[in-house]
Amino acid sequence: MSSPTGAKLLDERFFDHRRRSTSIAGMAGGVFACALFLYRHYVDDVWNWDVIAVAVTIAVIKVILMIYYHVTD
Repeated sequence: MSSPTGAKLLDERFFDHRRRSTSIAGMAGGVFACALFLYRHYVDDVWNWDVIAVAVTIAVIKVILMIYYHVTD
């Protein structure tokens, strides 16, 4: 029995690459938000709490998901 074309495209490698790329994108977003916060703080002497809130939210969600996947695996 042959598999449909979509099943060939969406195998476990696709989902692993999607997981890894999303993880890297999340970390890059958090680093960028931290860098933007520090730039605005040191150059413009302005405390942008919305930017640091984005960075903290990304970090907290990442840690919570790591703990969840570790416990449920």
